[in-house]
Amino acid sequence: MSRAIRLVLAALWLATLHIGAIGAGFFSPSDYAEQNRSFPFAPPTRLHFVDPAGRFHVRPFVCRWSAHPGTVVYSEECDQPFPLQFFVTGARYRLFGMVQSHRHLFGVASPAHIYWMGTDDFGRDQFSRFLYGARLSLFSGLFACAISLTLGIIFGTLAGYYRRSADSVIMGTAELSLALPWLYLLLVVRALLPLSTSPSAVFLTVVAIIGIVGWARPARLIRNTVLTAGAREYVLLAKSFGGSDLHVLLTHIMPQIRPVAMTQAPLLIARYILAEVILSFLGLGVAEPTASWGTLLKSVQQYSILSSYWWMCLPASLLLPTIMSYMMISINRSQAEISPA
Repeated sequence: MSRAIRLVLAALWLATLHIGAIGAGFFSPSDYAEQNRSFPFAPPTRLHFVDPAGRFHVRPFVCRWSAHPGTVVYSEECDQPFPLQFFVTGARYRLFGMVQSHRHLFGVASPAHIYWMGTDDFGRDQFSRFLYGARLSLFSGLFACAISLTLGIIFGTLAGYYRRSADSVIMGTAELSLALPWLYLLLVVRALLPLSTSPSAVFLTVVAIIGIVGWARPARLIRNTVLTAGAREYVLLAKSFGGSDLHVLLTHIMPQIRPVAMTQAPLLIARYILAEVILSFLGLGVAEPTASWGTLLKSVQQYSILSSYWWMCLPASLLLPTIMSYMMISINRSQAEISPA
């Protein structure tokens, strides 16, 4: 597979994932917190085109899951097919956080259910929780990256442009920041937060800390870029003609910083998404019942669940291509920068 095709596939996957996260209420067949205690650990719903009598159906249908009494062992009952329906009425939600609606892209008639990724121990739809959780996990990466890059550009530019004492202080702080174990810092901050802290406050606190702690790496790269750009003849000429520092930075230095920042952004986003997932998985991020990719994976800490219900690992299998897609975009941008015009 060529590099161009891989890049297109990565971009399509990320676009689809972000659209699904933004419109999670519309694309989810049910509410992420809705519990169905009659169907704990139900397997993923199977889509059928041929019924038990051998008749082909143009519209795909699903069958009802039937749990064996006193167990979580399920079998399909296809005596009555339930066709897949589109633009159905269901749980209320706010589209884009503003428009209230109860229309969902797809669903099936009761008493059947549709669980593309199975259910958890409370009978909650894993697919709906995955889409709602993408809002937190994906956008935590974007917000933390914005914080890190902003701080990295500011401090890296100051260190590279003014040098001397500014360079020593800023880069010394960056080295110290890289040496400190940020996980312990998060443990302390999370322990200091009151138990009544809202999930949104916890989310913003975790994202802010991740972003602030991660400023050092982009700052070092940007500082080296500014040092190189500052030694070029046209920059020295602009200074000799009386150009102000602000004019030189905006006109001559910033165009050199922009490619470095754009190359670093996908790598930082991938790293921070993974950081949020790990923190929520360890109980340091958002907590139940709020959905995030980390909270979806917390149940697999139990070996009995990990070994018996393979679909509980599906969020992790979808996390991997997300991280790889961001890395592939970053690598492509880096190769485009160093390749000859």
